[in-house]
Order: sequence, then structure tokens, then C-alpha cells
Amino acid sequence: MKPEESLTAVRLRAPRAAAIAGILFAVLLMTSFWLIRLAVPADPLEAGAWLQTRANTVALALNLVPFAGIAFLWFIGVLRDRLDEREDRFFATVFIGSGLLFLAMLFMSAAMAGGLIIAYTADSSRLLGSPSFTSARAIAYEIMNIYAIKMAGVFMIVTSTLALRTGFLARWIAFLGFAVALLLLLSSRHIEGILLAFPLWVLLISVYILIDNLRQPSPAAATSEKERHE
Repeated sequence: MKPEESLTAVRLRAPRAAAIAGILFAVLLMTSFWLIRLAVPADPLEAGAWLQTRANTVALALNLVPFAGIAFLWFIGVLRDRLDEREDRFFATVFIGSGLLFLAMLFMSAAMAGGLIIAYTADSSRLLGSPSFTSARAIAYEIMNIYAIKMAGVFMIVTSTLALRTGFLARWIAFLGFAVALLLLLSSRHIEGILLAFPLWVLLISVYILIDNLRQPSPAAATSEKERHE
């Protein structure tokens, strides 16, 4: 075999520590949620008093969201790499679609909140308590607490189903994923802290994959061991 053909045949694999991306996503998103919860009242109909005293805290939380999104894309790549040839086309479509929809709605909700901060900076006297503020605040709240969280539930169901069918994750993680996903799909928007369930589940999976990867011998070591026995 020619050297060029040999290089072409080599498959790119995710680094052994790539699961850190999921841990990073979980930490960043939970930190963002925590900062927003400290600064902004849970009531979507509040008048916007937080813009006067806590706008900088919310801005910091919103600046973490893009980096959390990037880490989540890497996390999806880690799961697909772990599935390898066992990936099913049907489930792969729903898996990727639900993950991207979750990210899109997370970004949209964050952009709406960021827009409120910019609008307040431009004209604070006209924004607070106005119909424009109420509408934007309610839309951001609904997108995140209804639609995005439901897509997260679908992502968990598909990932857990793939785990049971292929064994790329432990079965107990899959069953836990089904339970949490059902909670997200059937939960009310008013359940306090429900948003944290998804990043916590991603954190659990990432830690499991990271430990499992570190326990296994590296591809180079496995090849060297095989050649030594031959």
C-alpha cells in the first residue's frame, strides 16, 4: 500500500479527553442559569427592575452562553464518535436535530435578553414597564422554559435509546435519561430549577465517558501491544 493510501485509510478519532467538552458545557450553562436566577425574578411579567441594578450580572451570564453552545457541539461530536459505525440513520437525524434546535432556542432566548439590556441602555425611561419590554421578556421566558427544554428532553430520549440499543453508555445512565427526559417533557414552566436537569445529565455522561476513555489503552499502545504479540 502506498503511503498516501495508508494516510487516507487512517480515521480521525476524537481525543481521549474530548468528553471534557460536555463538562465545560454543563459548568458554563449552570453558571449562566445561576447568575440569571440571582439577578432576574422568575415571574415573566415583572416590570424589569433588574435592569437598573443587575444588568451587568445578566450580561455576564449571557456572555457565557455562546461558549456553552460551542462546548455542546463538541459534546455531540464526542457522542457520535463513541457510537462509531453503530449509529442509526433515523435516530442520528433526531439526535442531531434536537440538539441543534435546543442550541438555536437557547441562543435566541439569550439574544432577546441581551436586546433588552441594549434597549435599556439606549432609552431607560421608555423601556421599563412598556409593552415592548413585557413582550420581549415573555418571549425569552417561553422559548427557554417551554420549547428549548422540550428539545433537551427529546435529545435525552434519543441518546438514551441509542445507549440501550448499542451499549455505548451504561444502561443505568440510559434509564436515568428516560426518567429525566419525561420530567422535562411533562413539567410545567413554573417548576423551580428544572432547567438544571439537562446540564447535570450531560455532566454525568461526560464524566462517565472521560473515566471510561482513560481506563482504556490508547490506540497507539494497543497497536504496539498487538505487534509485540505477533
